[in-house]
Amino acid sequence: MKEITTKIIQGDSKEVLKDIKENSIDLIVTSPPYADSRKNTYGGIKPENYVEWFLPISNELLRVLKPTGTFILNIKEKAEEGERHTYVIELILALRKQGWLWTEEYIWHKKNSYPGKWPNRFRDAWERCIQFNKTKKFNMFQEEVMLPVGDWANGRLKNLSETDKIRDNSKSGSGFGKNISNWLNRDKVYPTNVLHFATVCNNKNHSAPFPEELPEWFIKLFTKQDDTVLDPFAGSGTTLVVAKRIHRNSIGIEILPEYCELIKSQIETEKELVLFEPQTKYAHKK
Repeated sequence: MKEITTKIIQGDSKEVLKDIKENSIDLIVTSPPYADSRKNTYGGIKPENYVEWFLPISNELLRVLKPTGTFILNIKEKAEEGERHTYVIELILALRKQGWLWTEEYIWHKKNSYPGKWPNRFRDAWERCIQFNKTKKFNMFQEEVMLPVGDWANGRLKNLSETDKIRDNSKSGSGFGKNISNWLNRDKVYPTNVLHFATVCNNKNHSAPFPEELPEWFIKLFTKQDDTVLDPFAGSGTTLVVAKRIHRNSIGIEILPEYCELIKSQIETEKELVLFEPQTKYAHKK
């Protein structure tokens, strides 16, 4: 196997990204600060200013991503004065005008979400993972994320009629008429676009770490070994740690020096090379 590298850069993504080579990144997986969130960590960005703040960054992401690459944006709307804010929808529309293709949307179901109740809603138990691409022909390795068929097949497929086994079209238009026999005697099936991953406790000394399973799923789906993954809002470094574990090169950009040190401490014991640039010309100045 080739030696891989994990590169950690301290600085503002909007500026640091300018130093990354054009068309050099295979996958971008990131979770930027949500509107009015992580105020104690990153200061918070007002919903009405979010699109304006993000577009210069996404413009650089568009430049550095390969034509065959994918951009996964983990983000969530907020409720404000009893109503959902529209900043995520506005951002999607703005990204499309910028040149991105909005190709898919995955839902991350937080299967261990605590119960809760508000006067006009219930606790959020899901977040968006929005997929953008530069072109319609992008790398996708669907077999890498297939799931075990499970016990449901024993009952669901046990008593198929002869019609079920041969027809390709549903008589009722329900969609269930597709050739079910294709799924007989199989160990694995393709997943849906709803991902069921538990949240993680705040054990990484960061305000909003996401579970390793989330970036790992997308890395396996959209890259192969020795490809390069970018996280322009690296946070606690989950994307970089996972990328290294499954033998992908990675670049993480993080504005706060203490989190750069945190990322380094998590991955420096690995065999592959770790490059840490704590004092780039774009380093954050307090």
